[in-house]
Amino acid sequence: MRFFNALAGLFLCASAVHAQQAVSSGTGAELRVLDKVSGQSSNYDLASGSKMEIGQLTIALRACRYPEGAPANDAFAYIEVNETESATGIFGGWMIASSPALNAMEHPRYDVWVLRCKTS
Repeated sequence: MRFFNALAGLFLCASAVHAQQAVSSGTGAELRVLDKVSGQSSNYDLASGSKMEIGQLTIALRACRYPEGAPANDAFAYIEVNETESATGIFGGWMIASSPALNAMEHPRYDVWVLRCKTS
């Protein structure tokens, strides 16, 4: 039991150090959208605070952040995805570029994930 407590303490310390890493905000993000029916995937650039319509979806990018000095590494973006016709919310939250499965969007036809932040 003492081993597991020590291991948990070590994990929490490592997480706290990682959580204090300085971050910068990007001007936008590069997203990839996969249409599961056609098998076609496409990349899109989206500016922070803007939205776009792709197929039956409206995707809004609220923010994109990345570790200071490394916009292509571990970018994370807050996006909101709605069905265009009904304005039904499908997804809202942070997506992490290096681990998209941690907070994935659930949709029968489309997959959306963040690739990197844009800095200009």
